[in-house]
Amino acid sequence: MKVSFTLNSETRWLECQPNQTLLHALREQLGVKSPKCGCERGDCGTCTILLDGKSIKSCLVLACEVEGCEITTLEGLMQSGLTPLQKAFLDQNAFQCGFCAPGMVIAATELLEHNSSPNRGEIEEALAGNLCRCTGYAPIIDAVLDLVDNGGK
Repeated sequence: MKVSFTLNSETRWLECQPNQTLLHALREQLGVKSPKCGCERGDCGTCTILLDGKSIKSCLVLACEVEGCEITTLEGLMQSGLTPLQKAFLDQNAFQCGFCAPGMVIAATELLEHNSSPNRGEIEEALAGNLCRCTGYAPIIDAVLDLVDNGGK
């Protein structure tokens, strides 16, 4: 099966099997490495990407379902260097191992695109689908709050 879509602002196509997940197509066929393979059942959030502007777990979507869609990964967000959100994560030392980082950044990006002034509870809710085993979440949430408090800069 052949599908065509936009990946990080570039038109792409790929041949895929009917049962192939988008996560594996991105990583194995297209060389996109930011979505990580964690649980492969939608629990951990390490494979989170933006699909038509909404954060989704790419391990739960079949590659054949993205015909005509727009996909954004961390690589797409970083086309001009680190985003202000990523700089806030660095400033707050929000990650230790970094395995969850791409999914957290994608989920927080979606939140901030729809709500430029979220409170702590809204941030916690937006990030709830992403697991982190290292930080205890406080520095991650603080990074988003810091960016909000500084007007997104």
